[in-house]
Formats: sequence, structure tokens, C-alpha cells
Amino acid sequence: MARYTGPKAKKARALGEPIFGYSRAFEKKKYKPGQHGNSRGRRRQPSDYKLQLTQKQIAKFTYGVLERQFRNLFEKAQASRGITGEVLLQLLEARLDNVVYRCGIAPTRRAARQLVSHRHITVNGRLNNVPSTQLRAGDVIAVRNKSQGLEVVRDSVSGKSDVRNYGWLSFNSEKMEGTFLAYPERDAIPEKINAQLIVELYSK
Repeated sequence: MARYTGPKAKKARALGEPIFGYSRAFEKKKYKPGQHGNSRGRRRQPSDYKLQLTQKQIAKFTYGVLERQFRNLFEKAQASRGITGEVLLQLLEARLDNVVYRCGIAPTRRAARQLVSHRHITVNGRLNNVPSTQLRAGDVIAVRNKSQGLEVVRDSVSGKSDVRNYGWLSFNSEKMEGTFLAYPERDAIPEKINAQLIVELYSK
């Protein structure tokens, strides 16, 4: 399973966003990595291309998607009805690993991706080990019975209830079962991603 395995705090500092979740290192050093990262000298105004590329990188690393997958999702969003940027974010939110994370079954998207790939998650009663699976309204995800005793799952479900405050999801902590109710509206997605800049980048 292809994924980013490099230094997380360094990448987050380079992009200026906590793309892998809360990090003490990022909070302590909210400036670019490198010898001149904290320089107070005059800085050049970033170009439009850099701003667009940065937003794409933030989206990719936030959701754990590599370039080819991201491009395919963009083309799917572009071919659908609606505003391309908003549809792109909706498709990213509808990924199985993201929904597992949003439901609070896993503490991070990376942990959610691992749970899925290790066959701990079911979709509509069937085992699914493909993190990129696109869910549809009404799909039910759950932790398989044999996996409900996993420490990482129990700790996340009991201690991360605030993660599940999303109107497009429902979750039953006793059954460890959630439902993807609908694609979320842009205002309901908490990530600070300017999807329009991504559209502009791919439209060149």
C-alpha cells in the first residue's frame, strides 16, 4: 500500500498546516524547516503557482492520497455535476479510511487506513480491506466482531467522541457501527483547504 512515510512534522511545517493532526513539534515551530526557516528578513510574495501547489499538497497529505489517486479523484469531480472543488473534497471525505477516522474508530487517518488494510472493518456486513473505497449514502461501516477488543479501537471509541460530531455521519459506540448518511456540504468539512486553487492548478 503506497503512502507517505517521510518525516511528518517537517512536512507539516513546510506546508504551514498540521496535516497529520496535532503535533507538539509543529506547535512549537510554526515556521519553515531549514536553516533560514525562522528568518525575519524580507520574504518574497509567493507566486500563484506556489499557492495552488501548496493547497494541493495540503489536501493530498491530509487525506493520505498519492498523486495518481488524487488526479483520478479530481477528474471524477470535474466530470460530475456541481462545483468541482467542493465535489473533490466530498469524494475525499467519502473514502472508507477517512470515514473510519471521522467516526472515531481510529485516532488518525493513518491508523484508520491500517485498520482497513488489516481487515478489521466491514462495509454493509462484508469485510473490506481497500482504504480508498468510495462510500455512498446509506453505507454502514463497522468494526468486525473479532476486532472490537483491539486496544487502539477501544481507546479511540471511548476517548475521541468529539471526533464524531459531524452531521453526515451517525455512530453507535456500543455496536461500533457507523452510517455514512450523505456527502457533506463544504461548510461542514473542517479542513482548511482552498479547493478552488486546486482546480486552478489542474486547469492550466
